[in-house]
Order: sequence, then C-alpha cells, then structure tokens
Amino acid sequence: MEQERVREQDDTYTLVERVKEGDREAFMTVTELYQKKVFLLAYSFFQNKDDAMDIVQETFLRLYQKANLFQKGKNFQSWLLQIAKNLCIDYYRKHHSKETKFDREVPIEEMNLPAQNSQACYLSSDLKEIFSSCLDKLAERQRMIFVMKHYNQHKYKEIAQILNISLGTVKSLHFKAVQNLRGLMSPYLGREG
Repeated sequence: MEQERVREQDDTYTLVERVKEGDREAFMTVTELYQKKVFLLAYSFFQNKDDAMDIVQETFLRLYQKANLFQKGKNFQSWLLQIAKNLCIDYYRKHHSKETKFDREVPIEEMNLPAQNSQACYLSSDLKEIFSSCLDKLAERQRMIFVMKHYNQHKYKEIAQILNISLGTVKSLHFKAVQNLRGLMSPYLGREG
C-alpha cells in the first residue's frame, strides 16, 4: 500500500515535470486526475455548480501558468487544492461578500420547520433565509467545513483529506461553526445567545 502511494506520487511528479515543459497531454492527464477533487472543494465552498466550475477552470489555468513553482518532494494534491482554496476565497470576496442576501436554495433539514399553514410557510422561508445569512457570517474555513459536513455529507476524515488539514482541526472548526451558528441564530429564535 505504501509502495503504491510512493509510485503514484512519482508518477504525479513525472507528469508535473512534463507540464512544466509545456506537454499538453501531461496537463490533460493531471487535469483528469484532479478535477473532481478541485470541483468538490469549490462546490463545498459555494454550493453552486457554475461557481465551482469557474474555480476548477481557474485552478487548472493557474497550474498551467505556475507549474514551475511546484517543488518536487511536496504533496502535489495539497499544493493544487491550496491554489483552489485561495481562488475560492478570492472569488467569494469579489462576488459574494457585497451581497446582502444569501441566495442559496439549499434545504435545511436540521431545522424541523413547520409547514402546515401559510404563516408557518412564511416563517419557514424566513428562517431559511436567516440561517443562510448567519451561515454567510461564519469565518471562511468554518463555513466551508459546515457545508461540506451537512450539505455534502462528507465525513470528518474526508474533509481533512480534501482540505489537507488534521482531523482534529476539522472537528474543532466544525464545533466552532455550530457554536457560532447557534449564537447568530438565537436572537431570531427568541433565545438568549
């Protein structure tokens, strides 16, 4: 198993070296190998396929432009996902941070919202909007991990691998995200923070 991982890593280094030399076929191979992981990272951040695809394209464009910055001996997947993560943050700041309303149409099963009458439906819609707005106020890493865990059903271990951070860090950031969401939501739910 360890030998297989080392061989896979050597194959990746060889491909990246060929990309540095301008080999388009090697570039396409690297893209095929890693585009799904980059997409999952971006999608977990935005919950929007179009935004995620923009990040995928930009990530591989950056790879093509900056492949010479990758140093052999480093973890290529971590390096590439760091590029994607930075692009997500920049893209979010540029396109989403000025929005006053959070327009994600994502069901929030955790909230047991009543829907028997029109007032309850109105309340349900308001709470979803408030929840989305509160989610938007979380620190970027907390929001990303919360979305990956609750919307994409990733396990903590998967999140740690995708983001290349420790399992403990993932759990800690998720805990903080939940605590912060409770605090942000409490005034709307008639509870003291």
